[in-house]
Amino acid sequence: MSSIAHGLLNAFGSISVIDFEFQSLNGNRPNPVCLVVKDLRTGSLQRFWRDDLIRLNECPFPIGKTDLVLAFYASAEFGCMLELGWPLPQNIVDLHAEHRVETNGLYLPTGNSLLGALAYRGLARIDVAVKDSMRDLILGQSCWSPEEQVQILAYCTSDVEAATQLLSSMLPKMDLQRALLRGRYTKAVAHMERAGIPIDREVHATLVTNWDVIRRGLVKFIDQDFGLYDGMTFKRGRFSRWLRDHRIPWPRSEAGILKLDDETFKEQAAAWPILEPIRELRQTLGRMYLPSLQIGRDGRSRTLIGQFSSKTGRNQPSTKGFAFGLSRWQRGVIKPDEGYGLAYIDFSSQEICIAAGLSGDEKLIDAYCGGDPYLAFAKQAGLVPAEATRDSHSREREQCKTVVLGLNYGLGAEKMAYQAQISVALAKELIQRHRETYPVYWKWSADLVTSALLSGEISSIFGWRRQLRYIDKPTSLMNFPMQSNGAEMMRIAAIAMTEAGIEVCAPVHDAFLISAPLEVLDEQIAKARDLMVRAGRQVTGGVEIRTEAKVIKFPNRFMDPQGAEMWNLVVELARNPESQV
Repeated sequence: MSSIAHGLLNAFGSISVIDFEFQSLNGNRPNPVCLVVKDLRTGSLQRFWRDDLIRLNECPFPIGKTDLVLAFYASAEFGCMLELGWPLPQNIVDLHAEHRVETNGLYLPTGNSLLGALAYRGLARIDVAVKDSMRDLILGQSCWSPEEQVQILAYCTSDVEAATQLLSSMLPKMDLQRALLRGRYTKAVAHMERAGIPIDREVHATLVTNWDVIRRGLVKFIDQDFGLYDGMTFKRGRFSRWLRDHRIPWPRSEAGILKLDDETFKEQAAAWPILEPIRELRQTLGRMYLPSLQIGRDGRSRTLIGQFSSKTGRNQPSTKGFAFGLSRWQRGVIKPDEGYGLAYIDFSSQEICIAAGLSGDEKLIDAYCGGDPYLAFAKQAGLVPAEATRDSHSREREQCKTVVLGLNYGLGAEKMAYQAQISVALAKELIQRHRETYPVYWKWSADLVTSALLSGEISSIFGWRRQLRYIDKPTSLMNFPMQSNGAEMMRIAAIAMTEAGIEVCAPVHDAFLISAPLEVLDEQIAKARDLMVRAGRQVTGGVEIRTEAKVIKFPNRFMDPQGAEMWNLVVELARNPESQV
């Protein structure tokens, strides 16, 4: 073990590998069962059962400025430490995050769990069936016999030893400074998962209990203008005739069958607003995820944030278990606690700001800093007069918005024309205008893609790397710099906000939900927005990113304007099931 730790011990006074076993059920905070700690300097092991943990007044391993703590999926361990009232370490390496960095983009049939990371490197590991049985033992009981306690501690020790040998294998390729930054983010994740999202439990329970009645009422009310359902069944033939009668073209499969997937309905409804009620009805009937929310005793919904799970480094929480994975109207169950307020604070046009800053294209920077990059492009490209506004040239602005956003990920002219409801010829013209207006950006993008194809990998400015495979298309790489650096921006902001004492309930792609007592809500919002702007500067090279805040004060609830009408309809059906509206 000394050969593994030798290099690290030159930089750190102590190095501890830790692993907790814990129970985390039904949206509640974790209940630590045991802890095993290995000191890499001495090789000694410490084992603590939960009774020992509760009696401890302080963390039983060093966590100071000169100490390093390692774990696999460290946020889980830190959730247990927070529950025990212990401060978190200052220096962390999360072996899960570093495994993802090392292998991101590759095909991993063994997955990204601890066992998967060991298997990928050909390292010894326990059998999957043994691991599953031990997890069942831990989660399925509230007390354990002395023999079972010995088994659980032995299992926890095996995870510590596995993490130790994983470190030995990964260390030669590890970028320690960037690993420490990613490790620091796992502390923020632990705080955010501990906070959770406040839910109106009474309304949530009412909706779940009455869902069968609600769904029948929704079909009856919404379909009366369409006639597409037979009972609760959507009839493809009726829909085909309705489309023909309304002269609406519709994508079909190679076999000539109407495509009825969510993405097709979303694109079609954007082009033909008359379809929106049916699109939302179909999505609601097919994606009623409210029963899947795990809500703790404190009324907070909790699920794993899924940090470092996507290829771009974005968080990837469970769609069904995450309150912001719900459809827009279902998010109405989010409600601040009494005496508190919520703020949904998002980065404005984050991807465009990143593209402008990293490329150094002055015209694109000016377009973003002007406040409306889509209208700015229309003006810079000579598509609208200099005095044009959102109201006076809304159609042209929407067309340019489709172009600006679509070109970030290599959207072609035909698809762009379809989405913007313009001719292919006009789409090609707009694409060419964009290239001519922002030549510096286009050269930067082309150089990045070329470099990635030659080197076989592409990376964010802070080292989130994606390795390329033969199936990766050049167009799929164009948006990686914006998404991966957007993820870096979110991580830096999350670290800053949690370390500043702001209660961050959840990260949501390019936004955060924060909670605060009403008397300090405005102050906390201002502080959060300032820290988000500072995080933006770290990524964009100084371009000032904008933020927007949506504030919800008790007794109001979170409500997306696009979901308000459906929410009101559903709540009416739930409270008056006999009325059927």
